[in-house]
Amino acid sequence: MAMVGLFWITEDCVYVGAEAVGAASGVRLTEDGVETVGLDHGSSWGWEKVRRIEAADVAVRSAARRLASLALDSVVVLVSGDGVLPPAFTVRVETADAAEEVSVFSPAVGGIYTPLEYDLSRAVLERLTDDASSVGELLAWGRDHAADGTPRREEREELLREWAGA
Repeated sequence: MAMVGLFWITEDCVYVGAEAVGAASGVRLTEDGVETVGLDHGSSWGWEKVRRIEAADVAVRSAARRLASLALDSVVVLVSGDGVLPPAFTVRVETADAAEEVSVFSPAVGGIYTPLEYDLSRAVLERLTDDASSVGELLAWGRDHAADGTPRREEREELLREWAGA
């Protein structure tokens, strides 16, 4: 499994946010469409029904501020011994008939994204809703590379540019 932008990519599916495990909520993207999963969720739509997928409430900071936040969080955990759940953000799936909001855990360490990674991820979501076949690019990358783990920041940004069609 690997994290690229707002996406958690496995060898057979893509999640917006972290992979939903157990009762955790999640949004899964497949070649067939979009599914919300977890406790209190269980909707699915074919790509032809999906009008928009949005990610809101995402923590976005410059690279320097992100590093400072991660360092502070590490010190707090070290001193207090208290681990915390990863930060969450909201994914909204809109269809012609309705909308569903799902709170998902962030797959990023500390839950913080750089502005570029966030903007590129949003562009990928727009492209997916405009051209559902493009989810195949993410899935193909997952089959070939997800087992290698999360790529470095520069490679993630390049992948997001490619997937966004930028």
